[in-house]
Amino acid sequence: MKVKPSYFKSKLFLKYISSYLFVLVVPLVCLTFVLYHNTASNLRAQIEQSHLNQLKQAETIVDTHLQQMNDIASRAAYDPRLSRYRVHDAYYSSEAISALGNYKAASPIIDEMFLYFRGDPRIYSSVGMYDLDVFADKYRFRNWNSDAVDRDLNEVRYTTMRPADLVGRGAGFEQSTLVYLVPIVPNSPNPHGTLMYFVKESSLTNLIDSILGGYEGSSYIFDAEGQVLAVKNNQGEGLNAESLASLVSLSTGTHSVKIGGVPHSVVSVKSELNGWEYVTLMPSSQFFSSVLHIRTFIAVLFSIVVIFGALGAWMLARRQYGPIFQLSEFAGSKPVSALSNESDDVREEAAGGNELDRIRSALQAFSARADLHEPYARNHFLLTLLRHGGDSEQAAGLPESFGLRFDRSRYFAMLIGRDRPEAAAEDAKDWQLMLTMLAEAEYPELGARLHGVELTKPDQIAVIVGFDPLDETDEASQIARIASAVYDHLQGIGRLNAAIGIGTCGSGTKRLNQSFIEACSAFESRTRGVGINLAYFSDLTADAGEACWVSKTVLLKLSQSLKQGSADVAARSIGEAVDTLRAPALSAVYMRCIGFDILNTILKTASEAGVDNLQGCIPSLETFSSPDELEQGFLRLANRICEQVEQKEETEAHTLMDTIVAYIDEHYADHSLSLETISHNYSISMSYFSRSFKEKVGVNFVQYIWQKRMAAAIVELTTTDEPLKEIIQRVGYQDTPNFIRKFKKETGHTPGQYRKLFTDPAGSMKEQA
Repeated sequence: MKVKPSYFKSKLFLKYISSYLFVLVVPLVCLTFVLYHNTASNLRAQIEQSHLNQLKQAETIVDTHLQQMNDIASRAAYDPRLSRYRVHDAYYSSEAISALGNYKAASPIIDEMFLYFRGDPRIYSSVGMYDLDVFADKYRFRNWNSDAVDRDLNEVRYTTMRPADLVGRGAGFEQSTLVYLVPIVPNSPNPHGTLMYFVKESSLTNLIDSILGGYEGSSYIFDAEGQVLAVKNNQGEGLNAESLASLVSLSTGTHSVKIGGVPHSVVSVKSELNGWEYVTLMPSSQFFSSVLHIRTFIAVLFSIVVIFGALGAWMLARRQYGPIFQLSEFAGSKPVSALSNESDDVREEAAGGNELDRIRSALQAFSARADLHEPYARNHFLLTLLRHGGDSEQAAGLPESFGLRFDRSRYFAMLIGRDRPEAAAEDAKDWQLMLTMLAEAEYPELGARLHGVELTKPDQIAVIVGFDPLDETDEASQIARIASAVYDHLQGIGRLNAAIGIGTCGSGTKRLNQSFIEACSAFESRTRGVGINLAYFSDLTADAGEACWVSKTVLLKLSQSLKQGSADVAARSIGEAVDTLRAPALSAVYMRCIGFDILNTILKTASEAGVDNLQGCIPSLETFSSPDELEQGFLRLANRICEQVEQKEETEAHTLMDTIVAYIDEHYADHSLSLETISHNYSISMSYFSRSFKEKVGVNFVQYIWQKRMAAAIVELTTTDEPLKEIIQRVGYQDTPNFIRKFKKETGHTPGQYRKLFTDPAGSMKEQA
């Protein structure tokens, strides 16, 4: 039963409503007092500054468009499609015209764009080619005759903007247009052509008007010499020469100028790019008319807020208090056991405090439960350490947030695997117990701390071991004692028959990736023996009967690093192997033999890893001039293999998840379907599968199965007359009451109600509202 809140009995609600009233009324009274006492002076300054900022913005935008046209001219000057010989070529001329069209489209203010090569009787545009006499007839300037056009096109040496002029474009049609001439190549003492832009006067003036926002005054643009380039006059008659001269001489800012005996508010901005001046003017009485409107508006607004302030505060307080009340009721509905981890003081505070105190108390309990989900992120962090080593720039506080401490001086890695991987299903509980035990373990008598890391393979885990050297024991003996202690501990857990590979030790965590590769190598080497449960990488030695000059441990580490896709460990291993070639008095024949041994190890590992696309990466052992040259070749080959191994792993992971999702889609009705069965069937760990599945489909495994079964049940309910129990069992549910409860929570109806509501008499499904 839903409980209704009792507002005036709640201390928290009364605090909210009083706070809203205070926050609403007091600032408004203060604001009204300030506005009425500062009145027009402050408002005028704000209006002037706002208008000045808007005009500066307009100036910046116009300058940007001009700079864009200059940039277009620079690019066009070096565009091979617009070279003289290609423009004149009948085959390429259409390509040049198309290029001009593309450049024209790059700027919104360009009305038309022309390319002229000096001394040429023709001129080119984005729509075609004209003879100069045809061009002069098509575009008839009122104040720029054809001879002047021809002269300017051939002689202009600097970028020039001609003032707006009426241009005839057909019978009885004239348009005010600015002409922008840019010699090409720009800034060249001897330009070979001219790029001419047509810009509608309205494009510039409308741009200014759009930024000023409903401005009813006049706008002028002057060039650096004081000529009027563009004008939009909203005040009737234009200005005389004396008035225009008075506007040009103004500095950047807001001025009060008398024009025709009438005070005008003039805003002027000068461009630093080209010296142009942007001016707007309006009679001061109109410019500041909004001051009176603002005063009236403030008075009306204040009256309305005072009248409705209490109602608004009530509604806001209710809106704020409603969710808090619901959360408080939810927290109070939890059993006492949910708060069993809280102290008596916290419980007393929750019982005697307001709703927020009860919510805080519940959140403390829920936070403790949320910590149980931390192992996923913790395992990912530790896996990163094993693959890439400790990073000196690692995010501060990240290990501590997972409860990890890396305060030991020496670290090494171990790989633990089951000796009978085929028994994974029956030993699942024992294996999970081992994972829990090794997640965080300490051996104080040995000065060691262990951090377990779950790998993607279901029958292997890694362990990061940190320890401080003991005074009475050498390092090798201490490592052996730690490994033996772990092995003895594991022997007491069921029938795991665990085997351990142990890597070498290093200072800090920076070398953990190499130690992990060594542990993997030792573990794989152990599988070739019988009854060997502890394998140390440091014990691996080259077979004396083999004609091999490179240490077996180096080749094993190189092979394992390539399989893991660890390029940095592979590079160090190659460096150690190639050092053999630098031995004094080593003949060229022996150097090639050793090189073949290293290359054979790399290629054999690549083949085992399924990497075969290595064309062009295999170094030649017949022509190398030095061990350094051969090492670089091996490094390039190893990097290529590691890249492909990582890509292959990622592809296989995606493919595997696609396969698993398809399998689930087909078998979701199987009531025995679970995380454990999927993980076992596809040989992946449960935690890895759970994380990857959620990344793939967006919801966790349990939610996905429920959605599939829910959708199937809805189809069955609305399209068949089968009994409800049979439908529920057919979609994979054994517990009918539990299914009905979840179904009602999801849809708001029981399955029977849903069938009646959304199925018409003909048996087909109705459309849901």
